[in-house]
Amino acid sequence: MNFLTRLKILPRWIIATLDAVILFHCALFGYLVRFNFELALIEQNDAVAGSFTFMVGGLLVMQNTRSYEGIVRHTGFKDGSNIFKTIGINFVLFLFLNFFHGNFLNDRFLLPTSVLIIASLSSLFSLIFYRLLVKELFVYIKYGLVQKELKNVVIFGAGESGIIAQEAIKGDGTSFYNTVAFLDDDSKKEGKNISGTRIFEGLTELERLVEQHSVSELIIAVRDLSVQRKREIIDECLRLKISVSIIPPVDQWIKGGLTTGAIREIKIEDLLSREQIKLDNPRIQEDLMDKVVLVTGAAGSIGSELCRQISHYQPKLLVMLDIAESALYDVENEFRESYPNCPIKIILGDVRNKKKMREVFKNFKPQVVFHAAAYKHVPMMENYPEEAIQSNVLGTKILADLSVLSQVDKFVFVSTDKAVNPTNVMGASKRAAEMYVQALNEYLEVNHKKYHTKFITTRFGNVLGSNGSVIPLFKKQILHGGPITVTHPEITRFFMTIPEACQLVLEAGVMGHGGEIYVFDMGEAVKILDLAKKMIQLSGKRVDEDIKIVFTGLREGEKLYEELLNDFETVKITHHPKIKIAQVLPSAYHKVDGQVELFQELIQKSSENEIVGHLKTIVPEFISNSSRFEVLDRLN
Repeated sequence: MNFLTRLKILPRWIIATLDAVILFHCALFGYLVRFNFELALIEQNDAVAGSFTFMVGGLLVMQNTRSYEGIVRHTGFKDGSNIFKTIGINFVLFLFLNFFHGNFLNDRFLLPTSVLIIASLSSLFSLIFYRLLVKELFVYIKYGLVQKELKNVVIFGAGESGIIAQEAIKGDGTSFYNTVAFLDDDSKKEGKNISGTRIFEGLTELERLVEQHSVSELIIAVRDLSVQRKREIIDECLRLKISVSIIPPVDQWIKGGLTTGAIREIKIEDLLSREQIKLDNPRIQEDLMDKVVLVTGAAGSIGSELCRQISHYQPKLLVMLDIAESALYDVENEFRESYPNCPIKIILGDVRNKKKMREVFKNFKPQVVFHAAAYKHVPMMENYPEEAIQSNVLGTKILADLSVLSQVDKFVFVSTDKAVNPTNVMGASKRAAEMYVQALNEYLEVNHKKYHTKFITTRFGNVLGSNGSVIPLFKKQILHGGPITVTHPEITRFFMTIPEACQLVLEAGVMGHGGEIYVFDMGEAVKILDLAKKMIQLSGKRVDEDIKIVFTGLREGEKLYEELLNDFETVKITHHPKIKIAQVLPSAYHKVDGQVELFQELIQKSSENEIVGHLKTIVPEFISNSSRFEVLDRLN
């Protein structure tokens, strides 16, 4: 049996030999039936010679149809049709030989017609049957002899993907899954079977199946399952303490080979994701095609994804600028390999360096600018406020001013929901930058009506998997056995995927006429404590038993919940349901410009309290929280 468990594919010569033996005995069986098992008549008609001739003819046909090359343990419809073709050609061949032999060489047929018919039909049945028998034998050897390692699973989805998943499970010699049931939301499939496995409707029977069959895993195998339904399935599995996996789209699975290795575990991103945004705006193509596009922060999470999406719109040149040397090198290699048709220019530079930025605009003359470069980490910027001001405020001003001088068509500024009613330096610095570009756009509209750069701002919350976000941190903490650190039991955050955020940035850039602050629909806020618990459960651990959760208290500048609008803002709808415009009264340009310019002097000569105090003057709604700068609010 050990030999059989190691034997995964039968050699061709064994299959050909078995096929030959079956052909011979099926022809012999035909003689026995035709002559009523009377041995004298059978010998008189040269049964052995006729059977041997039938076998040789069949083997010659097989040389052309190659029916013996199929992997027996993966026998399917195509293998069966190939065998049918082989027997059919062999049958026609012998009809022709009988006619030729009986009329020109001898008065007898090589093979009596009745024997030929019986031999052909029995061969067809036997060749297919033994292949299916061997296929089941492999399954029995795989599962019947290793019961201790067997994992009972339920497949959600009794459609094409579910059937392929079951076939992959049966055919993959490295897996020890055993499908005990199918679940499907289609009530018409209730009670039916797929290869002997019963189908149940919805999730109603899942708990019973878990108890009766010790089901340890559910595999989601539905092509277009809604995000809401996926969450319901995952939540039910977490409640029943069974793991959840998902299969990739059928076309991707087939390309990668039908093996259970393609089945992946559910990630927390699957729970937080939302319905896919449908963007088919031809104006994006019009705005970016054959244009020189500059993306700052191009090595970051948002910047790099923006570059990937922009590359599909055939820009004349994609200028990718960032100060992070290693990350920029990695992005360059990725684009050289994955996007060879997109012309790119990699620039290592700092948006705070006015001389370097002036050279970039002079040398490449960008027509569209996506400004994603920024310092984004709240606690870090609370510790180094002057860095936040230099990068997020002064850096934005440098780029905005150069865009005007260089007659850039559009300047799209990537902001954050932390700019709304900010409680930290980072958020307030982004709000000050918003105010500057909006005021500059208003000034240009009044004083340069014929042509001017259009400044557009986009706001959104946290993005899944971005550098420094909470999810990679939790994953690392779980990997090390915990504990998971959560700042506060009631803290909530908005989440969206990086590709979704960048799609909306591009869409907003096309929609914008200048001066708008676009706010993205972030869905429902997620409680970080619930997020931590589900991540622990999805990793197969138990909350507070295997992995503990520790509350560390709010960090400097952090608030419990985030907003997309401040207390004085309203929204205006757009043609896109996921994008709205914040109705914010712009500030006077000369006032904001003077206030921002004053930062240059304050950074050189003043203390951090004076710098932050001046930021609070520009952004009056900036009220510090859990920060040493709270004292400045009490002084006002």
